[in-house]
Amino acid sequence: LGNSLRRVLLTSIPGTGLVYVQIDGVLHEFSTVPGVREDVTKIILNLKKLELKSNSDEQKVIELDVEGPATVTADDLKVDSDVEVLNPDQYICTIAEGGHLHMQIAVKNGRGYVAASDNKSEDMPIGVIPVDSLFSPIKKVNYQVESTRVGKRDDFDKLTFEIWTDGSINPNDALSFAANILVEHFKVFESADADNKFSEVMVEKEDNKKEKK
Repeated sequence: LGNSLRRVLLTSIPGTGLVYVQIDGVLHEFSTVPGVREDVTKIILNLKKLELKSNSDEQKVIELDVEGPATVTADDLKVDSDVEVLNPDQYICTIAEGGHLHMQIAVKNGRGYVAASDNKSEDMPIGVIPVDSLFSPIKKVNYQVESTRVGKRDDFDKLTFEIWTDGSINPNDALSFAANILVEHFKVFESADADNKFSEVMVEKEDNKKEKK
């Protein structure tokens, strides 16, 4: 149970991730921006570290427009009321005197991991750079199983979780969400006949116990 919940927590909890980046004057990810210390590849790597929360079901576009000299962080992003930046101190790049950086970043909600190739569409204009989307708000999950006593019985197990998130979801809510996902998955194996037979067996066992007493 612990391992199943851990896997669901890491792969199936919805969150917000990047979809594409469009930087003025840049045609592809191997370009450089005049006056900016980092190349485009490094800028995108830093953007992937953004922790965002979107309250919209639609894809949103956030903007960055900064003139140098400046140290650019996530706090410089221009977002609307639907998008929250959870790590405003995240470093993005450094712009020298006379430099200018303007970009648009598309974000949306999703689950798990989506490769950049899957974020690419045929109608994307030149200069739009699709990126890998990592939607999971869960950073790390540990669990531990320990023997525990309940009343006079000492044959129970206690399952303890440690869950780290990006702040967009409460760890308790994430665990509850993961448990609900597992329950729904297990329902696939249910059938009326199997359920009735199982119930009959359990009733018979209970009756036998009572008779022995």
